[in-house]
This record gives sequence, C-alpha cells and structure tokens, in this order.
Amino acid sequence: MLSKYHWIAFETILVKEVRRYTRIWPQTLLPPAITMSLYFVIFGNLVGRRIGEMGGFNYMQFIVPGLIMMAVITNSYSNVVSSFFSTKFQRSIEELLVAPVPSWVILWGYVLGGVSRGLLVGLVVTLLSMFFTHLTIHNLFVMVAVVVMTAVLFSLGGFINALFARKFDDIAIVPTFILTPLTYLGGVFYSIDMLPDFWRAISMFNPILYMVNTFRYGILGVSDINVWAALAAIGGFIVVFAALALWLLERGRGIRS
Repeated sequence: MLSKYHWIAFETILVKEVRRYTRIWPQTLLPPAITMSLYFVIFGNLVGRRIGEMGGFNYMQFIVPGLIMMAVITNSYSNVVSSFFSTKFQRSIEELLVAPVPSWVILWGYVLGGVSRGLLVGLVVTLLSMFFTHLTIHNLFVMVAVVVMTAVLFSLGGFINALFARKFDDIAIVPTFILTPLTYLGGVFYSIDMLPDFWRAISMFNPILYMVNTFRYGILGVSDINVWAALAAIGGFIVVFAALALWLLERGRGIRS
C-alpha cells in the first residue's frame, strides 16, 4: 500500500529525475531531435525516393514508427542508467539507503523518470515527422500500450545495467554492443519479409523487432508479427526485469560495499 510518506518519497525521486533532464535539455532532448531529423532527410527523402513503397506505404511512412521507437528505447534506457549510476558514483545513494524508503519506491521513481523522458522524446520525434510525412492512427490502444510498455522495459534494463556498472565505461557497453545492433536489425528500415528464410528466422529472436512492428501496426495497420503475442511478451519481460531489479536492489548489488 502506498502511504503518504511513500508517495512523497516517490514523487521526490520522480520530480528530481524530470528536472534533471529538462534542466539540461540541450543535451537530453535536442540531440535526439536533430539525429532523427537527419534520419528523416537521408533515409526518408533521399533514399526513400529510390526505394518507393514498402508494406503498401511510401518509405518515409514505413520507417517513421521505427524511428520513434528507436528514440523512445534509447532515451528511456540512457536516462536511468546514467542517472542511477551517477547517484552511485557520487555516493548520494547512501542517503536513500539510510532513509525509510522501500526499494520498490526507489526503483519505480527512477524507472518512471526514464519513461517520462522516453515518451517526451518520442513525442518530439513524432511532431518532427509531421513535417516530412502524413501519419494516421490505426489502433490507438496498441500504439499507446506498446510505446509505454517499451519505455518501462528499457528503463528497467537501464536500472539493472546501472546496478552492475562499476565505472562509467560500463554503462556504454550494453547500448553500444547490444541495443544499437538489435535496433538496426529490428525492422526499423525494412520489412523482415524481404530477408531470406534463414535470416528471417534469426530476426524472430530479436525482441526489438516485436516492439517496432507492434508500434507500426498501431500507426499504419501493418505488421510482420502477431501484435497481441508481442504485447504479452513485452508484459512478461517487464515482470521479469522488475522482479530482478528489485531483488538486486534489496540485496544491495553494486551499491553496498
């Protein structure tokens, strides 16, 4: 049960997280907007003119949902991993540990801070995409559900990464060697129906493929996978990651000597 004191602690952590990234918005909100604008220009306009259509839509429309999800994934993850590790590095985490604040309040305060940044950047990228193409909403529930669930999942992933990280270099390992390859191979720029059978089968093990295609279904109504199974799988991953993060936090993994 969320008592008055628990709510105050949760609200304090969440507001602190939101103020942290909004205070330095030229470093947190502006770069993704510029990067995605370049994707729109280069891949959507220049390359897209040569490709033509994909999945029954012009190439720009096809890649926009994937680019929005890419922004949400990257920013949700990076916000939590950098913020919580900085708290560890500066040893201000000790103030939370000695306070009568449950571990789950700490966890969800940081996670929802990451979710807020991911969704805000996703909204900015969506508004920018309107200057390049026209988008309609095919299924509002699916669109909102998958983007929120994805932001929660990768915020939890960033929290777990921050718990294990021992130095600043460690927080870049997962984004560089795992997230980036999986994102680019997750159907953002192409339909997996274009791939040979072997590589199509391999792609089915990429979790980001399901998130991108489910979000694309919410906007365009086309998908390479079963969207309901994908939503169920994302929900299952959230439960597993949340349980693992809470267990690690309560054991003091990476935050207690």
